[in-house]
Amino acid sequence: MHILHVVGARPNFMKAAPVLHPLGKRQGVRQTLVHTGQHYDANMSDIFFSQLEIPVPDVNLGVGSGSHAQQTAEIMSRFEPIVLERKPDVVLVYGDVNSTVAAALVCAKLSIRIGHVEAGLRSFDWSMPEEINRVVTDRLADFLFTPSEDGDVNLKHEGVPAEKIFRVGNVMIDSLVRLLPAAQQCRRNGFPERYALVTLHRPSNVDDSETLKSVLESLLEINEDLDVVFPVHPRTRQRIAEFGLKIEKLHLSEPLPYIECRAAPLWSSLILAGSRKKPLTWEFRA
Repeated sequence: MHILHVVGARPNFMKAAPVLHPLGKRQGVRQTLVHTGQHYDANMSDIFFSQLEIPVPDVNLGVGSGSHAQQTAEIMSRFEPIVLERKPDVVLVYGDVNSTVAAALVCAKLSIRIGHVEAGLRSFDWSMPEEINRVVTDRLADFLFTPSEDGDVNLKHEGVPAEKIFRVGNVMIDSLVRLLPAAQQCRRNGFPERYALVTLHRPSNVDDSETLKSVLESLLEINEDLDVVFPVHPRTRQRIAEFGLKIEKLHLSEPLPYIECRAAPLWSSLILAGSRKKPLTWEFRA
């Protein structure tokens, strides 16, 4: 069986790693890894592949930034020839980014079977581009791998047949559990002894000047009592500069690699409280 994985952004890398590793040990399974290049600089991509021990992609589409329409269209046009050339049996897509829905659309039109890892999650907020990506991908997928019971319920309410739904748990927990020892040993150079860790990048939070200003004012207020460490996403940094906002009092850094970001002990303990005890297993039906 030939399985082609499509990743494009940091959350995809965390989800794909614990799928790639065990499948790589299965006899009769051949894998191809396609990176769309949606996240493309070293801090947003390369270091994650290294720390998560993801193999070098077989193909990098090099799409880069753009509007939702531009990015989705560019991924589709560059991905279609790869699918036609490689002829996979199943294409696995991850999460809810533009790479996810773009690859799913291409495969659906070519009658290539699609597996969606992290299927069934819903915010029920249609102003979120991610919600559109989730719903469209789930409608197209042949195998829907859900992280939790609510994912199963959402899909059944939408009319998805039960035989297409497989609850596998949250695969991001597998990445966390595997790398937690390294995170616990990681020295957080320059971090305060006690701190709050903040990430901020969703368009709904950063693309409107008043919304972003309000969020940052709240962080500055928190920072008076508890140091706020803020690894600034490139999109957020650009908007802060465009809107002329001031954030110097926060502890700013470039985007953190996976292990360094998970080194915050409170965050790790909260995540572990919901972890699964059994290893992840996968089964594809012919």
